[in-house]
Parts: sequence; C-alpha cells; structure tokens
Amino acid sequence: MRFTSALALGSALLQTQPILAHPSSGCGVRRAAYIITNEEENSVVSIPIASNGLLGEGSKIATGGAGGIGISGATGQPAAVDGLASQSSVTVAGSTLFAVNPGSNTVTQFSINKSDPTKLTRVGHPVKVPGEFPNTVAASTKYRIVCVGTSGVINGVSCAPFTPAGGIGTFDALRPFDLKQTTPPVGPTNTVSQVFFSNDERTLFSIVKGDPPQNTTGFLAAFPVEAAWGPGAKASVSAKGTRSSPEGTAVLFGSFVIPGSSDIFVTDASFGAAVLSVGTDLKATTKGRGAIDGQAATCWSTYSPATKTAFVTDVAVDRLVEVSVTDASILNVIDLSANGQSGMIDLRALDEWIYVLAPGNNVTEPAVVVVDATTRKQVQVKGLGSLGVTGRGQGLAVLGA
Repeated sequence: MRFTSALALGSALLQTQPILAHPSSGCGVRRAAYIITNEEENSVVSIPIASNGLLGEGSKIATGGAGGIGISGATGQPAAVDGLASQSSVTVAGSTLFAVNPGSNTVTQFSINKSDPTKLTRVGHPVKVPGEFPNTVAASTKYRIVCVGTSGVINGVSCAPFTPAGGIGTFDALRPFDLKQTTPPVGPTNTVSQVFFSNDERTLFSIVKGDPPQNTTGFLAAFPVEAAWGPGAKASVSAKGTRSSPEGTAVLFGSFVIPGSSDIFVTDASFGAAVLSVGTDLKATTKGRGAIDGQAATCWSTYSPATKTAFVTDVAVDRLVEVSVTDASILNVIDLSANGQSGMIDLRALDEWIYVLAPGNNVTEPAVVVVDATTRKQVQVKGLGSLGVTGRGQGLAVLGA
C-alpha cells in the first residue's frame, strides 16, 4: 500500500536549512522542546523555546540506553525515517521526562530543572520493560504511573509506579496484544502506535495499527486506572482492558483526547483522520471521518489551544493539515514545501505555535519546523545536525511555563 512505501524515504543530512523568522527575544528560558536521537547510544535533545515561540540552541544528554529501528514492510530493510512507527516516544509529566530505548528494551526517567527546562538530570538507571522494542510512553502525574507500549515479539503495554525523585519502580505484567511480530518489528502496520491517558487520567488508552493486506483491523484498547486504597498503597492500571475497532478505521496512529470531552481524535494512515466517541463501557465508535486528498501516510496529530483544532502530519508530504475536532472535516492545508523537507512526523502545540519534527532527506538535515497556527505560516526551521540528530530522530514533547 502507498503509506507503507512512503516510510522508506531518505534520511541522510547534507546541509543546514536556514531560519525563516525574526530572531529570538533573548528572554529567560521557561519552555523547551524535546526529542530523542534514537541512535545506538540514545540521547534526549533539549531545545529552549523563547517567549516569541522561536527555538534557540539545544543540548543533549544520554539516556543510558540504546535506540532502535524497525523494518520497513515495503523494502525489508531498516526504515529510513520514522523507525519507531509511533507517537510519543518521549513524554513530559510535570517536571519529569520519560524516553524509550527501543534497542535495549528500557525506559529512562529525567528530572527537568525548574529554572532552565533544557537542563535534564537522569533519575536512576534505565529500567527494563517486560516487552521488546518499546516505542511509546505515557505518564500520569495524578497517579504517578508510567506506561510503555512495546511492538516486538513480546508486545503489549506495561506500567510502573514512579516518583519524581526516586525514579521508576518495577513494571507490572504485560497486557499482551498478541501481534505476530519480530524484534525489531516489521511495520509500520501491525505495531503499537501510541499510549496516552484520558484527560482525567482515569483511563489508559493504547492505539494499535491494523494491517489491511492481512485483513487485520486496528483497535483502541482502554484500561481503567485503579486508585490506591490504604496506607502505602499505590494506584495501578487494570490488567483487563476493553478493545474496539471503530467502523471505517484501519491503521490508527497518533491520537489525543479532545479537551473538554471524552472524545478521541486519531489519525489513520489509510485515509486521514477520525473523531472517536468513547462510551462509559470504554468502547469507541466513529463520530466523524475525514479523508485527506493526496495523503501518503497521515500518522501524527496535536491539538492547538489557540485555534481549537487539530493539526496532522505526513512523513511523505511536506505540509500540515488542519482538521476539525468535531467531525474530522478538513479545514486548511498549509503547504510547507518551500523548506525543502520531504515530510514531517511527531509534533506538539504550545500556545499559538506548533513544533514539528522533520526527519530530513538526502538534501536537507533533520529539523524542528515552527508554524504559527493562527496565521498558518512557517516562522522557523531549526536544524538539528549540529546536535548529532540524523533521520533516526523521533518523538517530540514540549514543556511550557
């Protein structure tokens, strides 16, 4: 299928993309963006965000674990870009950051300096997860639980308690998805896409891609969070979940719970995006469905508080598509092809800004592209080559004061 072959596009970097905006205001650092290099020696890259939304000079710190690359189902070779086939391989929960290490089957916790969020301190050692090829992580600040999705031979979701100062505890038994996979997995289909918590943090969701050529359909798995009772007790995620495959969906990918509701916005690499309604039984049904013309692999999404709409990316088409969170109708298409990238992957919104990871191609280096959601204009392209980021770079999380 077209969206599988799209993920085999180039990854090498040869030149630096220029900044396309006015300079930073120089104000103190209060906000930052984070990605992982996903190299054999994995690192987290921290980039300051100025008060005008622009990115400054970044730094990096080793996770103590190893990155990893999935196998492209189209070529049978290591994926050229988007090697994890996931959203949220790095996540922020309060003043704590978590990053997956797919090559060593671990997750690393960092504390974020409150005065300068680009300064990270590793908390303890990377902790083993009871699965193979972890590619997505979520954390609840309310219940102090971190959960990791794995997509290799041993796949599913596992959770552990954490404290900001004490680090991650022991991960619990895997909630298996029984995907027939290898380690590293063959994808992007038939892999875990994302784990994330509901707005009230009382439910853990996991999105799993289907594989249409093999007649398997993607699904949403939902696991209730069980509150702690009694002295010394800790909250936990139920071992029993509810699965549903919303009508008209197939390759579910990047998601978020729509603010002010229990509905979920989700991309689908086979057609575009959808809005799902989640009932009290935790089963999802399709509320709205939007096909994106000319899409190759629409996989990642974020919610903009400034416009109250979703923005989605495609690894093979250099643009942002703005989508309604009410019915998934297409609102705007922002053409970014002038920046020379071949497409973009993980993204996050902060205030009126959208920060998007572009993995690069054989002409341009990897970069974070900054777009003003209100004017729908690109304002900066921040090259990452000087930080050692290649086409293996993954994830994007932001912290805002």
